[in-house]
Amino acid sequence: MSEIQSPNINHDRLFKELLSTFFWEFLELFLPETAAYVDRESITFLPQEVFIDVTSGEKREVDLLARAQFLGKDSCFLIHTEAQSFSQAGFARRIFHYFARLDEKYALPVYPITVFSFDAPQRPEPEQYLVEFPDKKVLDFNYTAIQLNRLNWRDFLRQPNPVAAALMAKMNIAPPDRPKVKAECLRLLATLRLDPARVQLISGFVDTYLRLNETETVAFEAELSQMGLVEEEQVMEIITSWMEVGLQRGLETGLQQGLETGLQTGIQRETGLVLRLIERRLGGLNPTLAARIRQLPIEVVEALGEAMLDFQTEADLVNWLQQHQE
Repeated sequence: MSEIQSPNINHDRLFKELLSTFFWEFLELFLPETAAYVDRESITFLPQEVFIDVTSGEKREVDLLARAQFLGKDSCFLIHTEAQSFSQAGFARRIFHYFARLDEKYALPVYPITVFSFDAPQRPEPEQYLVEFPDKKVLDFNYTAIQLNRLNWRDFLRQPNPVAAALMAKMNIAPPDRPKVKAECLRLLATLRLDPARVQLISGFVDTYLRLNETETVAFEAELSQMGLVEEEQVMEIITSWMEVGLQRGLETGLQQGLETGLQTGIQRETGLVLRLIERRLGGLNPTLAARIRQLPIEVVEALGEAMLDFQTEADLVNWLQQHQE
């Protein structure tokens, strides 16, 4: 199945927000040996560094820069994390330039990390910048490269870590597994019991990068049912928020392809999802009631998507419809 893409994803912002919010969890997940000598309470984020490339005149911004203290010591070091959303020739050299300028400014050891988040190519990205001559090695600069499209999402299923719940959506996923991966991300997120703001951050990240088409959505709902998550209130709240975002995507599509068609697409998708969730929650749905719901204005469908969390029987649905239909 083809992934539903948006041309307007701000990859840098999404990754910076995720990694800055869950920076310690990120270290624990991908660099446990490094986390072992970091004083967690000492971590502070420094203002974004902006450098001017002297050759091209372009501005270059460091994505995430943290200052940390060695555990049990007074000495400090920097952790520079760069999120790279596309393959780029000469990237290793650019990371070295960042390293050199941070070293010059702060006079502290710099631990460089890059998270490669693009889907293709899947060849290994370089993690070294080397300058050498036949008789001498002048420079051997190394950085940690985390290439998501070369990681198997199944290896992270049992990691009780919010970064795993988010980044599984960007790992190496076979097309038939996309609905299952999204359900697994949701399952893992539901077990973490995070506060609503952090839940929204991760769920929004997953929904941005794992946008399912209608066929995949049906398979996704079946996965949730098999996992026993349909009755989870937090799960239903997340799915409801995804439906609202889905409607907005329909509007955005409408601006590009014809407003009326795009709006209708968003409405149909959201209404269909609400119907399927109600059917699973109540163990079935009367075709007459389903037809009534399909005729509802979209604002009423959105309200129904939230209200259904409290339904126990079909009578609850009938009463709600009577109160909200003219």
